[in-house]
Parts: sequence; structure tokens; C-alpha cells
Amino acid sequence: MTENAIEITGLRKTYRGSAKSGPKEALKGIDLTIPRGMIFGLLGPNGAGKSTIINILAGLVNKTSGQVRIWGFDQDVNPRQSRASIGVMPQEPNLDPFFTPRQSLEVQAGLYGVPAAQRKTDEILDLIGLTDKAGAYARTLSGGMRRRLLLGKALVHTPQILVLDEPTAGVDIELRNMLWANVRKLNEQGMTIILTTHYLEEAEAMCDEIAIINHGTLVTRDTTANLIGRIDAKTMVIVPEAPAALPGLPEGVEGRLRDDGALEFTYRTTQVPAEAVLAAVRNAGIAIRDVKTQEANLEDVFLSLTAGAHGRG
Repeated sequence: MTENAIEITGLRKTYRGSAKSGPKEALKGIDLTIPRGMIFGLLGPNGAGKSTIINILAGLVNKTSGQVRIWGFDQDVNPRQSRASIGVMPQEPNLDPFFTPRQSLEVQAGLYGVPAAQRKTDEILDLIGLTDKAGAYARTLSGGMRRRLLLGKALVHTPQILVLDEPTAGVDIELRNMLWANVRKLNEQGMTIILTTHYLEEAEAMCDEIAIINHGTLVTRDTTANLIGRIDAKTMVIVPEAPAALPGLPEGVEGRLRDDGALEFTYRTTQVPAEAVLAAVRNAGIAIRDVKTQEANLEDVFLSLTAGAHGRG
């Protein structure tokens, strides 16, 4: 059995399109493996192809060509086993308004063929914080509660892989924190998590590895730490004791005088040591009240790798 949760080889998807626009190639030969047991981020601008990949994994969209293996099962050869290995929490609610959370989970478990004696309805209701709403109609639930129920439905068949498609878009901080606590708990129990998110700081905090998709191609894939390390830009902000002009700066350092009177310097840590910037300030006779530095983050990496693409998704 393979050690990978997901293996995608040469994955292509072409939508027919209209007579005016013609065919649209959404995926252009994606090769991607996701090891078991990690929290994996799938990022990219809107229209990059992320949702197409997820819908193919979920069995909702047919690929044009390529191979997809889920938990070792070829999607074409063993469609039922591959589909049973994965649970998807979709971006948009798809709940029957006249079902209660308990009924929704029971029906979903039945659709996956989970015998009544093996269902974990009460356990899932407790996990998603809906035990006290188990008998309420879904139409009476708040937006946040409906999001929780979507997570519960994705877990009824105890999948090895959980896909979260923009799970915290538009939700409050309390729900976001609860969701991530649940995700970490499931991951600690051995579940592989695949995440798409608009919130890059979320991906930075949660994901072990990240793949960035753009225009239907895989731009990069690496550990989160390595991706951030690719951009070694650093910003130093110095607050002077008294109003000061920009000093003469060593090569490789860019400076600007901010509206609040602070001096801002940008440089690459591999080319210029921080001490060289501080020395230039001291040599200009500028007394320093405060110093702050800021490292590159995932957003910097994302923007540099997807330059020219609009939006995020």
C-alpha cells in the first residue's frame, strides 16, 4: 500500500465552453502527491483550478485525462473504495432544510452504506458542537451551525482523508477557532487534511506543506517553512527620538520616510546584515527610540509566485 493519501498524475480537465468562448482548459497536466497524515494546503487565485481538483477527488466532476489514486485506490478501477476514502466539506451549504442535524447525519451515513450499529452520530454531533441542536430543523440553524453540520456530514463514513474547501470564509472568530481545534484533533488521530483557504495566515499556521496552483498548473509545492524561506526580504522600522531624514544607505537597502516620521528600510537578509542598516542610522547621528523588524510571510510568497493573477481562492 502506498504511503501517499493522494496521487495525481497528468490530471487534465477541459470544459466544453460556449460557441463563443470555446473550450476552457481548467487543469493542464497536474502532478501532485500528498503524503498520509499531514495537513496540506492547496492555494491559488480564483479560477486557478483548485475547485476543479477537489470536485474530481470527490467524484463530482469527470476528469478529461490523467490518473487519480485516493488512499491507494485508482479512481477509475475502484470508484467506490476511492470515494469512501475521502470526505469533503464543501464551500456552499447543501442541507435539506426540513432535516434535523441528527437526521442529516443518519441519512448521509446511510448513503455511504454505514450500518446503523457502526454509525457515530452522537460522537460527531458532540465534536461539531451541535448536540443541543440535534433535533432542530436545519432551516432554523445559524450560518455558523450549518457550516459545522457540513463538517459533520463529511465525517459520517470515517474517511481517511478530509477535504475542507474554504471552511472558514465569512465565519466568526469563535467558529473558526472551534473548527481548527477539531481539524487538529482529527489530524492527531491520523486523518489526512487537505485545505483550501482565502486566509493565507491560516494556511501558514495550519499547513505542513503547501501547493500553489495558478492557471491550471502547479506553480510550486514545498513545506510551509521552505516556501516562506524562499523570500528573504526583511523590513526594519526605526522610530527616531527626533524628526530625522533618511541617512546614506549601504548597497542593497531601500529606505523611505514614513508619514508618521518613522524610517523604513527594506533589504535581503542574504545580502545585507541588519547591523549594516543600524550602523548607517547611528553614523548619521540619529538617536533610536524603537526598532521593529518584519520577516516575509506566506502572502509575500503567494503574491510573488502568482504575479499577474487577480483575486485569491
